[in-house]
Amino acid sequence: MKEELLSIIEKNSRIDLSELAAMLGMEEIDVANDIAELEKEGIICGYHTLINWEKTNIEKVTALIEVKVTPQRGQGFDKIAERIYKYPEVKSVYLISGGYDLLVTLEEKTLKEISNFVTDKLSTLDRVLSTATHFILKKYKDHGTIVNKVVEEQEREIITP
Repeated sequence: MKEELLSIIEKNSRIDLSELAAMLGMEEIDVANDIAELEKEGIICGYHTLINWEKTNIEKVTALIEVKVTPQRGQGFDKIAERIYKYPEVKSVYLISGGYDLLVTLEEKTLKEISNFVTDKLSTLDRVLSTATHFILKKYKDHGTIVNKVVEEQEREIITP
């Protein structure tokens, strides 16, 4: 039952408690208690709002930065990941497979601010061997939500004499 609860609120964290209880076939108080327990256990880590910044007048640049590091003996990648995620500019840090070790997501107002972060902060950390920066040009789907629907061109009717 908790898996179903988590799946529902992952898609819509603003769902009304009574509607959620009805969907799960539970009492509201039981759902509220389950949610409180999941929060206490750290299973529910937070609630976020997904914003399509392209539809606002606010400029945002999002970058995905691949980071190759030397892991620390006995701590692996955890210590360097912690040093990186403590920067307020950093939105997320993931341990990944492949040619790089960490994937860092960064949001700033300009390309220059991202460049300065990578050059002045990230690249200067001990154990960081190299980085590769990729800029998000357009988001189509984010966190399971379509943010920019692709408009299909209407088919033209072929007229022949």
